[in-house]
Amino acid sequence: MAIMQLTIIPLGTQTPSVGQYVADIQQTLRREGFPHELTDMGTIIEGEPQELLALAARLHALPFVHGAQRVVTQVVLDERRDKTVNLGDKTAAVQARLD
Repeated sequence: MAIMQLTIIPLGTQTPSVGQYVADIQQTLRREGFPHELTDMGTIIEGEPQELLALAARLHALPFVHGAQRVVTQVVLDERRDKTVNLGDKTAAVQARLD
C-alpha cells in the first residue's frame, strides 16, 4: 500500500480560480473509489503504487479536457514495505507524540 500526494495546477485558463478543476478531480476519485483526503495544497490518495501512478496520469489529463492550455502536476509517492500504512496514520502518529 502507498500514499500519494497530488497537486494539479492548470495554467492558461480564463480565470485564476482552480476550484472547478479541483472539484472535477474529487468527483473522479469518488467515482473510482480511491480513499483520499483533500487538503488546501493538494489531495492525498491511498492505493497500490502502480494504480496510483496510472491514476495520476488520468487526473493530469482532466484539466485539458476542460480547456486548460498547460498543466503542471506534482506527484509525491510514499510506499512502505515494512508495515501497512493507511491514510491518516502519519498524522495520528505525530499527534500521539504531541499528546
